[in-house]
Amino acid sequence: MRRTHPTFAFTLALALTLGAVALMAQDDASGVPDIPFYEYDPPSTLVVPATAVTRARFPFIDVHNHQFEMGGGQDLSAVTAAMDELNMAVMVNLSGRGFRRIENPDGTTTFDVNPPEYLAAAVANAETHAPGRFVVFTNLSLAGFDDEDWTARTLRGLEADVAAGARGLKIYKNLGLDAKDAAGRRIPVDHPKLDPVWAKCGELGIPVLIHTGEPAPFWMPLDGANERLQEMKERPGRHRDPAVYPSWEEVMGEQHAVFRKHPETTFINAHLGWLGNDLGRLGALMDELPNMYTEIGAVLAELGRQPRFAREWLTRYQDRVMFGKDSWNPEEYATYFRVLETADEYFPYYRRRHAFWKMYGLDLPDEVLRKLYYENALRVIPGIDPAPFVRQDSVQ
Repeated sequence: MRRTHPTFAFTLALALTLGAVALMAQDDASGVPDIPFYEYDPPSTLVVPATAVTRARFPFIDVHNHQFEMGGGQDLSAVTAAMDELNMAVMVNLSGRGFRRIENPDGTTTFDVNPPEYLAAAVANAETHAPGRFVVFTNLSLAGFDDEDWTARTLRGLEADVAAGARGLKIYKNLGLDAKDAAGRRIPVDHPKLDPVWAKCGELGIPVLIHTGEPAPFWMPLDGANERLQEMKERPGRHRDPAVYPSWEEVMGEQHAVFRKHPETTFINAHLGWLGNDLGRLGALMDELPNMYTEIGAVLAELGRQPRFAREWLTRYQDRVMFGKDSWNPEEYATYFRVLETADEYFPYYRRRHAFWKMYGLDLPDEVLRKLYYENALRVIPGIDPAPFVRQDSVQ
């Protein structure tokens, strides 16, 4: 075998390096800046019809929102005024227990939900100052999960919360990801100790809106093949290191196992179940699980980039999907209305870290829009008066 002389190898490497430097210098000389992908966002030169939609065509129920201070004396007048402008008839506050900060003896900080009195105060605030405009869901505390009486204590609390006015249970994403037992083991979504909770919700006739996991790209390598790379650059804590967390498939599989095991309980699978990028798979899951509904909070960008298939899919599953937004930023609703109601082409989403691609309108039929905006929620979530929807819709 012929060997390369060390001097020759060094000379070749040096030449290649100098050549690369020369090419870089040529690029710089061209005057074209080297812009990172997350900064390159030029305004489009495309000239097409554009529709400004700042108010929903029909009154709607936002089934996925958060008002964390409602039980702490929050003034709801500004919120309801903005709701009126949007044509939002009812907001579901999924954070009926809010959050409380806990300083642990070891110096760490954790968060848990507030006690039942907070939820009762939230319900009273809504009923007194904005009757009929808010629905409050309760939340689950996993503190003391290893206690022998945790399940019994939790069931009593759930019954008391419903008696106090809670109309559903919201499960946060800490279950299945960060919540741990006393031994430091992850609490899976389908832990047997939780089965009585899901069953109790079915008995009480309240839905469970459950946020499990995150978008699958959060588990992928941080490289140019990851389409959520900008989000994890801006929010590094959202990356799920596979060496620390179970896989995306495992976490989501636990959630689906719960749905299968409790067919008498209604589940609202939040954020299109993180399958907005694979609607065929989500549809197959919905075909299998008639007790599972879903909503579009924080995943509109997935629908807006596949308008023809998304329109077809929403039409097929029009009885199973509800409107949700998630974070309360009134100015962002216009993009939802534009995607759902118009046939506009190639317009921006409101948050680039969620979507560097453009949106297209789905131009949904009125029959589908009504179900998405309010009819499905009226069937699934108890305690909402249907009269205002019929009255407002009739005068649109």
